[in-house]
Formats: sequence, C-alpha cells, structure tokens
Amino acid sequence: MFDTLSSRLDKVFTSLRGRGRLTDADIDATAREIRVALLEADVALPVVRSFVAAIKSRARGAEVGASLNPAQQVIKIVNEELVAILGGGTTTLRFAKTPPTVILLAGLQGTGKTTLAGKLGRWLKAQGHTPLLVAADLQRPNAVNQLQVVGARAGVEVFAPEPGNGVGDPVRVARDALAHARRQVFDVVVVDTAGRLGVDEELMRQAADIRDAVSPDEILFVLDAMIGQDAVATANAFADGVGFSGVVLTKLDGDARGGAALSVAQVTGRPIMFASTGEALDDFDVFHPERMASRILGMGDVLTLIEQAEKAFEAEQAEAMAAKMAASEFTLEDFLDQMLTVRKMGPIGNLLGMLPGMGQMKEQLAQVDDRDVDRVVAIIRSMTPGERRDPKILQASRKARVARGSGVTVTEVNQLLDRFAEARKVMRQMAGGMGLPGGMARAKAASARKAAKKGKGANRKGNPAARAAQAKAQKSAAQERLGKAPGFPEGMPDLAALMRQQDGLGGMPPGGSRGGR
Repeated sequence: MFDTLSSRLDKVFTSLRGRGRLTDADIDATAREIRVALLEADVALPVVRSFVAAIKSRARGAEVGASLNPAQQVIKIVNEELVAILGGGTTTLRFAKTPPTVILLAGLQGTGKTTLAGKLGRWLKAQGHTPLLVAADLQRPNAVNQLQVVGARAGVEVFAPEPGNGVGDPVRVARDALAHARRQVFDVVVVDTAGRLGVDEELMRQAADIRDAVSPDEILFVLDAMIGQDAVATANAFADGVGFSGVVLTKLDGDARGGAALSVAQVTGRPIMFASTGEALDDFDVFHPERMASRILGMGDVLTLIEQAEKAFEAEQAEAMAAKMAASEFTLEDFLDQMLTVRKMGPIGNLLGMLPGMGQMKEQLAQVDDRDVDRVVAIIRSMTPGERRDPKILQASRKARVARGSGVTVTEVNQLLDRFAEARKVMRQMAGGMGLPGGMARAKAASARKAAKKGKGANRKGNPAARAAQAKAQKSAAQERLGKAPGFPEGMPDLAALMRQQDGLGGMPPGGSRGGR
C-alpha cells in the first residue's frame, strides 16, 4: 500500500546522502519534497502541515547541526515523526475486571467488519480467551449467515438468534448475547453491528442504542484503509455520533495510497489498535506504529518477520532441524517440511519485503512467484522416501519418472538437486560457525587439533625437566579449553575440573603413563 510513498521518500533521502552539512535551502527543499509525497499519498492536509513543520523545526536544531552525518539524522527525525502521527506506540485492548469484556465493532458497510469479527475472535482465542461473536447486523442481506460461516472457520461460537435480512431487533440481540455470555462463561463478547454505504442518522442512532444497551469496554471503528481523504470525515462523524476508543485498519494489502492510515490517528486522537493485511483469518495482528514507519521508510520489519516465524516454526522442530544441519543429516524430506512451513507464513515476496534494504528492490520482489515453491514441492513429493533421504540414487531413469510425476523437465529436477547439494554445504558451514548444536564444539576441537599438530615438535625444550613442565602446561591449557568449549548441554559436569581433580589424586603423573592399565 505504501510503495509510492516509500519510493518518493527514498528519492528524497538519496539526495541528502553524502552531504557533510545541510543548509537551510537543503532543509526547505527536503521538506517540500516530503510535503508533496504525503499529499500524493492522500494524507489529510492538517496532518501534512504539522508533520512538515515538525521536521523543519527539528532539522534546523542542534541535533542535526552537531551530527557527523546530518542526512541520517534527518531520516531519524522523519522516522520518529511518522511514528508520532501513527499513534506513538502500541495500544492493547482493555479487558473488564469482571468478565465478559464487550467489544463493539462500528463502521461503514463494505469495510470488512464481519470478516474482521472472525479474525478478532480467532486472535482472542489464540491469546487464551473464550470469545463469543454476536450477529447484530440484521440489515445487510446474509450478514448473519456470513458471520456464522466466518465463526465456524475461526473456531469461535456465534450467537445468532435472529435470521437477519431486515428481521429482528439488533439492540435486543446484543442485550441477550451479554446474558448468554454470562451463563456460558464466555470472557469476551464481540458485537458485529450494521453499516451503511454512507454516514446517516439511522446508522448512528442504532449503533448508539446498542452501545447504551451493552456498555462496551472497547468500541473499535473499522476503517477501510483504501478510501483516502474521506476516511477523516467518516472517522470524525463516528467519533461525534457513537464515539470509539480505537481504530482497526482493514485492506492494508491493497494498492491504494494509504493516506487513511497516516491521518486517522492524528486527526481523531484515537490509536490504531489492529491491522488486517489480507483475506485469510490469520492476516490480522496488533498495529505497531514504529514497525509501520520502518516499512514506509524502506528499513524493513524484522520483528514482525520473527514473530511470524515463531508462529509457524515450533521450538522443538527448529532445534531438531538445526541438529540435522550440524550433523549433515538434512534430507529432501526435511527440506520439504521447511518449504511447507515457510508457505504458512504468507507470500514469499511479502516475507522478503520485511528484510532491511529490500524496499529498494521492489521490482525484483514483484517477480517472486510462489508457484516456483509449488513446483519444488511437487518435484520432491514425486520422489520415493528412499530417494528423498539419499538423492544420490536418483539416476537417469528415476529422474525421468520424477519429472513426469511432477509435470516438469529432467533439467528442472537436476537444478533442484544441484541447489539442494549447495544449500546443504552452506548449512553445514553455518552449523560450524553460528553455534548450532555441536557445531561450535566441533569447530573448537578441530582448531585445537590443528594447533597441536602445528606445535608438535616445535619449540620443544631440550632439558627433560623443562620438557615435562611444558607438557604439563599444554595439558592444563587443553583441559581449560575442553571445559569451556561452548555447545555442551546444560548440566554437563565441568570436564576441566574433573581432569584437574584426577591429576591431583595421582591418576596420571605429568609426562608419565598409567603403567599398562
């Protein structure tokens, strides 16, 4: 959504880099370009004015003048001001001291309230809550049925006593839902209300009546991030007519200019609490202003990437896979499992876009096709279990069979096998150098063996007594290295201490032998 804004800002910052100091003319030109970029992104004019004024004021201050790299300092200022207009910090839901907590969803028709109710219910369930979805939108055709379908997919119960389609009293449904939640021990109630194509008196009155009937702990205004300047007027109308405590942005995966996201928090004074980034029920999470600002400025979003990876990869699975990499036991079967797990995290292009510096490679990211991953999966699944464990047995006839089974050419099968062989080499090297289980210990031991081999016979003392002292010193050093080598499981005894204790008890005299024991 913010690609156009990111590209414009990147050009502005590129022109600043490499300059030893910034003049007032440079600052004015930069502010002017940022103003144009924000206006083109459909950001509300009052927000643009305050944003640009803050940047100009801070850029002329001591923090930039005394900086060794003024351009980087200006980028830092822009980042901090972006975080400020996006809300300043992450805001979480307030839960009632006495359950159930009531969350009321309000907004125009078409913003995705009903789907969002299912996403929110699924997210609450993952947080350990027992949510109940309430079908209080009785105006829109099939709204009740849609919520029931979404609730079933999310694994969340739906309270829908009325058929909808213009039949039933939404205020009574909301009130009865609260009583039902208390009886059935649901700790969160999410009320889906009706919307209209535009703001009108009937919509506001109905939403206000439901609010008065259930006294919600949170009222979330659901805003379509693609509607541009009209978002500000709509948000203000709901703030005056119903009131809301937080904003949920939907359709952030769209290709609109994204001005709503950069305007609504500043204009309404209410924080953006959640963001919906796709149609799947999992495409929903807490909104983090600092992460969004980082992505807009092309600096990536590593924290979100890590959180998605933690959801997709279980800790035990990751440790077992790391051990296989270190022991060179990583097979095509393991590779297949990894590919399928990565696919659960979302489109590959989106994942790569969260890495720092990838914002400057938008054209390359646009060419990343998830169907390439599907082809790799098809090739591996066309192999027998034995072939996946040991690709070396794949001779010409077997490769031809695999190619036919996966709908690709033998050349593509060969390319996959070559890439896998290279990947396994890299994994083995990473295991030895990045502390994967057993890797650091083996690297340390190999280094010690090389050092011992190199020093063998060199610099040896001619005097027998001196030679014995030197051998004892070398042995003590080796014991210390062995005891301190990283990679040993927690709780293993201190090997160096045990060996020193053994020597102290006369187990082996320095430079001597055990007499044939």
